[in-house]
Amino acid sequence: MKVGVDPSLCEAHGECMSILPEVFDLDDDEVLQIREGELTSGEEAPAERAVASCPKGALRFSR
Repeated sequence: MKVGVDPSLCEAHGECMSILPEVFDLDDDEVLQIREGELTSGEEAPAERAVASCPKGALRFSR
């Protein structure tokens, strides 16, 4: 499973970063960066919480 972002919706609130900083990060311009590649099995549950916590609904899963 992978996670992605719709940059037109993301307002860089950082909720996802606070839940899973190993996957989500803001760059110097406050643009959300997501680690490339598949989530590990241990990251899937926190990633689900991160996606659900996004106040703008900008995050999504893909396979």
